[in-house]
Amino acid sequence: MLHCKMLTVVREDRILFKDLSFTIKPGEIVQIEGPNGVGKTSLFRLLIGLSTAYSGDIFWQGSSIDKDREFFYQQLLYLGHKTGIKPELTPLENLQFFQTLHAAKQDIDLWFVLAQVGLAGYEDVTTAQLSAGQQRRVALARLWINKCPLWVLDEPFTAIDKSGIAVLEGLFVKHAEKGGIVLLTTHQDMTLDSSLLRKIELGGAAADEDYV
Repeated sequence: MLHCKMLTVVREDRILFKDLSFTIKPGEIVQIEGPNGVGKTSLFRLLIGLSTAYSGDIFWQGSSIDKDREFFYQQLLYLGHKTGIKPELTPLENLQFFQTLHAAKQDIDLWFVLAQVGLAGYEDVTTAQLSAGQQRRVALARLWINKCPLWVLDEPFTAIDKSGIAVLEGLFVKHAEKGGIVLLTTHQDMTLDSSLLRKIELGGAAADEDYV
C-alpha cells in the first residue's frame, strides 16, 4: 500500500500543491490528473527520490520510505519522460541488460515481449536507429519482465498509437489483478472502465476524500 500524507511542494516560491493526502491500495490503477504545471511530475519525483517535499511524508507498506529507501526502490519501477535505454544496444540487448540490474523475470521469452510492444523484426536493430515511438516501446517492454509491485509511469503513452495504448491498458489490468499498483499520468484518452481506474485531481481539492 502506498500512502502520501499531507504533502506540500514548493517550487521557486510557488506552491504546486498543499496538504495532499491519498492512499493507493494493492490492485488499484490510479491516474494523477491536472493541468500542466500543477505538480504531477513533481509528485512523481518525490516518490522516486529526485526531490524532497516542503512538508509531508510518503509511506510504503506502512513505513516511511525515508527509513529504508533501498527496500522501497526494490519494489518500484519508474518510467519517466526519458526512455532510460542504451542507444548503442539492440532492443533485445536492452532487455537482457535490464534483467541483470533489476528484479526481473528470468524465464520469459524476450522475443515474445518485444512482439507484444510491436517490435517484432527489430530485435537486433541498434536502438539508436529506431524511431522515437519505437524507442519508447523498448522502454515499455520492461513492464512485461519486471517483478516490482509498484509501477510509477509518467506519460507512458507518449508516441504510442491507439493499438499500443490498448495493449498497455490490458497489461495494467493484469498487474492490478495480481495485487500490483499502477500510478500514472497521461494526456491521452484511456478506455479503461471507471470501475478499474481511479483518478486523483491536482490543482483543487486534490485528495480523494475516501482515501485520506
